[in-house]
Amino acid sequence: MKIKLTALFALFAITACSKLDVVGNDSIRAFNDLLQSAPQLVSEDKENNGWAIDAPDEMVYFFWSKNFAESPTYDVMLIFSAAPFIIAGLDPSRLPDHIILLDHMALAVGTKLGNEKLSYNGEATPLASYEQIVKLKRGSIGYHGQMDHYGINLGNGNMFEWAKNLTTNDKDIVFVLDPAPFIAAGTDPAHIEGWTFAKVTVDDSNGKPVQVDKILKPFNLR
Repeated sequence: MKIKLTALFALFAITACSKLDVVGNDSIRAFNDLLQSAPQLVSEDKENNGWAIDAPDEMVYFFWSKNFAESPTYDVMLIFSAAPFIIAGLDPSRLPDHIILLDHMALAVGTKLGNEKLSYNGEATPLASYEQIVKLKRGSIGYHGQMDHYGINLGNGNMFEWAKNLTTNDKDIVFVLDPAPFIAAGTDPAHIEGWTFAKVTVDDSNGKPVQVDKILKPFNLR
């Protein structure tokens, strides 16, 4: 009886924590709102075995995997045209290993979330694959209070963010890059066509607001 009660209490605690996860749960709602509001930007990425949300200018897209065990590179990443960065002075040979130069003159930044073989109740869909990230890798999902955005951490200071409320936010999606490795590889971040070099306010590890440099590509989808 003691063992059964302990197991029951643990199950109750897990269920209660899941219900109390406001950020994780509401990020799913907001991500679904994004998928439903701009279906023309959402597609299957068969090459990387997952899904893609394209930027309206088609210069970058956010990728998330259907199955961590079968991702050829990263489980979540941004893939973007290298051309504007090269024109702004980038020497791709000087980039660190975590920034990959792909065959079709695109760059990729991202991270491996794990090696799990994901299983679905029914068909794998873009939303169902995102729900798997929240379920298994909740630590990668955050809330950017200053922008009222949810976001997924792509590692090394890179992010993909989407608005908590698409009807009131003027930046519905934002592709976010850490400028440091690009600057070190010769890029002038103020002259990357189609991207903005700016200070962004974020919370540090102690919850205090600080300003950091980022390379941004924001879009209002309405």
